[in-house]
Amino acid sequence: MYERGGLGCRASPALFGRGDQRARCGSLHQDECVNSPTEHIAAVGRLWRERLRAAFPAGLRGAEPRGVDLVMLDADIAGCVSTWQTNGGALDAERHRILRECIADLERVLPGLDDSEGFRYFGRLGRLARLVAEGGPRPVD
Repeated sequence: MYERGGLGCRASPALFGRGDQRARCGSLHQDECVNSPTEHIAAVGRLWRERLRAAFPAGLRGAEPRGVDLVMLDADIAGCVSTWQTNGGALDAERHRILRECIADLERVLPGLDDSEGFRYFGRLGRLARLVAEGGPRPVD
């Protein structure tokens, strides 16, 4: 299993907006506020489908801004989201820890991405990761 260190997670203006209502209510999409479990699951599903349809930004393959391998970051988040969906919205403690570190990595690299396609791709990935991480770790049956 790929190991990641234990960095915490916190809201970042780069990922979540600059102090507006969407950042305060936990929404990670520009036009919505997730207020119920049904909305939460729907938002994760929508962002996941968008991520699956989007091609990885060609100019960022092999890029490691601030020491973060963007291909691995994408793969780690995808694995955690896929597990969350398979487990009915539950994520074990280890994957939750990995996801929190991925969010911290995104917070470090996203402000420096000058490629607009890459910024959109990883911004969406950050919103998706944050939504999945919001529930915290839960036992998996």
